[in-house]
Amino acid sequence: MSDHTLTLGVEEEFLLVDREAHLASDGPAVTDEVSDPPGQVEHELRTCQVESATEVQTTVEEVTHGLRELRNGLAAEAATRELRLLPSGVPPLAEDRTLAFTPSPRYQRMAGEFGAVARSALTCACHVHVAIPDRATGLAVSNRIRPWLPVLLALTANSPFHDGDDTGYASWRHVMWGRWPSSGPPPHFESEDHYESLVDAMLRTGALLDRGMVYWDIRLSEHQPTLEVRISDVAATVEEAGLLAVLVRGLAARAMDEGDAPDGKAGPPPELLRTMLWRGARDGLSGKAVDPEDGDLVPAWHLVDRLVEQVRPHLRQTGDEEFVREVLDRLRQTGGGADRQRAAFARRRQLTDVVDALAWQV
Repeated sequence: MSDHTLTLGVEEEFLLVDREAHLASDGPAVTDEVSDPPGQVEHELRTCQVESATEVQTTVEEVTHGLRELRNGLAAEAATRELRLLPSGVPPLAEDRTLAFTPSPRYQRMAGEFGAVARSALTCACHVHVAIPDRATGLAVSNRIRPWLPVLLALTANSPFHDGDDTGYASWRHVMWGRWPSSGPPPHFESEDHYESLVDAMLRTGALLDRGMVYWDIRLSEHQPTLEVRISDVAATVEEAGLLAVLVRGLAARAMDEGDAPDGKAGPPPELLRTMLWRGARDGLSGKAVDPEDGDLVPAWHLVDRLVEQVRPHLRQTGDEEFVREVLDRLRQTGGGADRQRAAFARRRQLTDVVDALAWQV
């Protein structure tokens, strides 16, 4: 096992809502006015969204501190406009108006090229970047993380309500995001040439306007020496986002111990992996998940526990084991993000209560 601790970075996307819990179009103004953030805050596809990205971090304490500071900065600036920062994978309430696209040439072109797909793509995710020494190693790690994507999705599902209704899914964001032609689980890559040939082919079809639109659930970063895992809803809490980050790092470290070439066991074919992800999106932590080894349905928590066991040596090496245990113990008691949203709704059957429970408090 390597003695090198892999560095991390975490990106989060949020909605902005007003005091009545409806979407507000002040995203560009909010991000432009946040002063000296400990990382980056950026515009997103729609004007009702904002995005943050931590600096490169090593410890989970640094990750959660950085995420908290970024959320606090965005929420404080939003509050000056009587708005709230909402960490939810999709908007819970029905909206009676169309939310505009952010006025940048790239986003406007996406809106024009992809029509209703782009208009419906109002989702908020959490992306974890983990350092890789080179792209070939990154593809090897992608191949070996693929079977665990449904478990990571179930663990972070935080979007059961959309357009005023309970969707019946724990992560409706995952379902909505799947409308993009370049989304979904990555294939098993045989080589760097295989990766590049697929990206080039997608560019030629117009499914990608640029390489930033490679929307696979795991992708190589085009600008940093990292592998980006993009499967998760934005987390309700920074501790849950930190949990995701250190589990992804543990999986990456374990994969690197197994070799640095993108070959070996192919894992589930894309068709099966899509159905496994569908199940993770539907049930979240409170239901069943598909065992990647034999295809049987088992309680989702069984696979969470197995994932932790597989990466435990790396969690111990990085000092993350106790943090993971504490957050998972809390989730066993309270349920995941989707479970807690439904519990907030059940008290009075008011979706505004869900928004109140989710809204980030400085």
